[in-house]
Amino acid sequence: MNWDDLRIAREVYRTGSYAAAGARLRINETTVARRLARLQQDLGQTLFEAVDGVRKPTAACEELVSLTAAMANHAERITKIGDQDVGLVGRRRIATTDSLATELLAPRLGTLLAEHPGLAIDFLASTENVNFSRWEADIAVRYQQPDKGDFVISKLADMVFYLFEPKSTDAGDRNLVVAYPQDLDDTPESKYLMSVGLHQRARCTTKNQLLVKQLIQSAGFSGVLASYMCAGLLDDPTLRVTKLPHCRGVWLLVQSHLKNDAPTRAVIDWIRDCFRTLP
Repeated sequence: MNWDDLRIAREVYRTGSYAAAGARLRINETTVARRLARLQQDLGQTLFEAVDGVRKPTAACEELVSLTAAMANHAERITKIGDQDVGLVGRRRIATTDSLATELLAPRLGTLLAEHPGLAIDFLASTENVNFSRWEADIAVRYQQPDKGDFVISKLADMVFYLFEPKSTDAGDRNLVVAYPQDLDDTPESKYLMSVGLHQRARCTTKNQLLVKQLIQSAGFSGVLASYMCAGLLDDPTLRVTKLPHCRGVWLLVQSHLKNDAPTRAVIDWIRDCFRTLP
């Protein structure tokens, strides 16, 4: 049994297919299948079952991936043994929204990487949550608090939101409203828009705060933005600004096996520092 075979199993677990795992590891699908067959023979266990075209992990595979997590971190460190004074070493994947990555984290990333030359960060930025239980990310920053899962969770902040409306009383302007899609109706932002009669008139919906900001700035829309998105808007004389009465929690999720890992702790501390700068 060798580490390369275990790495292949981890990638199939993450991606759900031999082809996708091969693409990420830069080997062909046939090699993935052959190496997995060898690993399963060595273990005497089936690791994946084909279900509707997706490779579903068995219980044995779940255990294997959990046990190899620490090995992956050590292997990464071994590759840097020859480096002098490299300090903390590791590549950490952070899953968060497009707007949090763009507006809050990315502008401050240079500070973290300058302090720790051996660290690398992958942003998995999207309006949709990655599958944290499938190890698609090491750290996640989410607005919604998960009910359960094998991870460590803590609160980062209570996010403040503002409603921006054009000061013009023109009826056409009042009809231009951007809101969240229906699946986010339970958020404080959507509930507030409903309470003031704007949500029902929304002519554009999106989960992307970057797009909401663009529509407010350049297209005369009314919409709600988180405080970290409000630079240049709170004092705009053409806009009427209303602070929403309710905040929304932002949560930090960390894979359990990384909670005491030094590189991960450095990234966590940096994320917390970023949120301390919130207006």
